[in-house]
Amino acid sequence: MVNIAILGCGTVGSGVFEIINTNQEIVNFKAGKELKIKYVLDLRDFPGSPIQDVLVRDINTIVEDPEVEVVVEAMGGVEPAYTYVKSALLAGKSVCTSNKELVAKHGAELLRIAAEHNRNFLFEASVGGGIPIIRPLNQHLTADKICEITGILNGTTNYILTKMYKEGLDFNTVLKEAQDLGYAEKDPTADIEGFDACRKIAILASLANGKSVDFEDVYTEGITKITDIDFKYADKMGRSIKLLGKCKLEDDGIVVSVSPRLLAPEHPLFHVSGVVNGVLVRGNVVGDLVFIGSGAGKLPTASAIVSDVVDAVRHLNVTTTIQWEEEKLEVLDFSKSKKQFFVRVLGQDKNKVESAFGNVTYVDAGIQNELGFITESMSENSYEEKAAKLDGIITRIRVEA
Repeated sequence: MVNIAILGCGTVGSGVFEIINTNQEIVNFKAGKELKIKYVLDLRDFPGSPIQDVLVRDINTIVEDPEVEVVVEAMGGVEPAYTYVKSALLAGKSVCTSNKELVAKHGAELLRIAAEHNRNFLFEASVGGGIPIIRPLNQHLTADKICEITGILNGTTNYILTKMYKEGLDFNTVLKEAQDLGYAEKDPTADIEGFDACRKIAILASLANGKSVDFEDVYTEGITKITDIDFKYADKMGRSIKLLGKCKLEDDGIVVSVSPRLLAPEHPLFHVSGVVNGVLVRGNVVGDLVFIGSGAGKLPTASAIVSDVVDAVRHLNVTTTIQWEEEKLEVLDFSKSKKQFFVRVLGQDKNKVESAFGNVTYVDAGIQNELGFITESMSENSYEEKAAKLDGIITRIRVEA
């Protein structure tokens, strides 16, 4: 028998508890051992629930119990999760988590501590919820150089953009609906400003390159400036607008970013709609692989955590190597990366547009007193220099190649 402790019994923690108990027979079979939840750490009471029977308030009860082999961290946030997880690893326990903030900030360090104690720090659920993406990157694509990872990594923003596209609604209307449906938090800042996707692409970029990508170095732009008018132009171009996290190997280095992009129908993520997430991985040998599924939610996320629990039980005294060093990976300045831009500008003076940007392709969406156009490929710096010469720019959206 292998004893497990769960830290935090909110949405995800209660999902882990539910899956291990409901699917006990199949989980035990796949783990090769009987799993037992010995403790649940939470400050609340759960009257009438079996959780109450194993409820504890003090983390030391778990850390100091030699019978606990695997700890599930489902608290969220950096603290006290980091302190608790580090204590558990130092005490010789494996840890499984879905905490993207924790992994993005301390992942490499916690992996090192786990390895030093022949245990594991596993975090499959931290990026794609129920989508298996960490394990494929770590175990199945070891023969490839990862040239690009592009992901729709946040279900809230994808839901909002999908509704705006399909129903012609404005941003604030759809955000309110997403909040009413429980797809967006009361404070949606982390989602709509791209911070959630930023941490996730930083994790994927670190795993793909074996060194630490600091999420604070990732250019991050959310969706708050996207309007229903932008979608009228997108429709004329036959494109969709998605918030993408990208890690791409370019000629001069690795570029990591989060921003809205215009996708063509042939792009593998074009049709990923609603709260669904999708990740494109491009290897120099295997080519394109696409992972699509539920990126959040109680049971999809909990399912991914339980898969890590099973993996941890299978490797109780063996570290499953994850190549992610604490050494920082220097990423290319985003301002030097090249792409095309879709631009909207007030007025109808094409001479001024072409004087500033040179050759452009105009897009007519029937909008009065403005022009929409696509630039040639240029660096971010070059775009800013040209844009400074043209008054009345309403918005610009990057065009995905």
